[in-house]
Amino acid sequence: MATQGPDGLPFMKMHGLGNDFVVIDARAGSPAVGADLARAMGDRHRGVGFDQLAVIRKSGEADVELLFWNSDGSTAGACGNATRCIAAWEMARLGRARLTLRTERGVLEARAEGELTSVNMGQPILDWRAIPLARDVCTLHLPIAGDPAATGMGNPHLTFFVADAEAVDLPAFGAEHEHHPLYPQRTNVQVASRIGPDRLRMRVWERGAGITLASGSSSCAVAVAAARRGITGRSVTLVLDGGEIAVDWREDGVWMTGPTAHVFDGVWR
Repeated sequence: MATQGPDGLPFMKMHGLGNDFVVIDARAGSPAVGADLARAMGDRHRGVGFDQLAVIRKSGEADVELLFWNSDGSTAGACGNATRCIAAWEMARLGRARLTLRTERGVLEARAEGELTSVNMGQPILDWRAIPLARDVCTLHLPIAGDPAATGMGNPHLTFFVADAEAVDLPAFGAEHEHHPLYPQRTNVQVASRIGPDRLRMRVWERGAGITLASGSSSCAVAVAAARRGITGRSVTLVLDGGEIAVDWREDGVWMTGPTAHVFDGVWR
């Protein structure tokens, strides 16, 4: 892909389980990417539409560096499904089975697993200061109605384990808890219910984006919280609105494995 020119800014549209992204490859130049562009392109009626905007840049520490914006123009520290999508595209382009990607989470490793793509999202953040929370509380049992857990995966997360995730009024519930005062930087919100051994039904409200069909960092956060609570083991399948994803909390980090899709290429004029 080329840098922005007189004909516009080239981009790719990708998704992982319906969690969709616009991807701009800025390695050949420096297009002006920021909050205004994210809001304009993210508008599903007047723009392209996406949950997150991802920008690929050169890196001295990894094969590529990734920056993320939400559709409301705010920045995101991590985006697991976008990381997997970009890793799959870059590995296919280069004919490789492994790749490293620099994000705010550090240098992440990705692997091609047949038709699926895995990425190590790093170790979960469990200290209240680093998530971050507004005060010192137990991150496994927050003092919030519903007894949720807090986890950091590059983004802050708030996970509720409920009897039936389908029964939750997620538009109201997610919007309310995204701005909970315990989370000074807002939070992603998940509701999850156990539907089988090491199998969870999960729904997601993302800060800055609202309801999404899937979320990589949220999937990792739910899997970690479920393992810490003893609801599941450390290897779990999550059933999201957009499909299924596997998460495995290993000694070297939280690995997430699932499908990716490169939908189309376009030019933003």
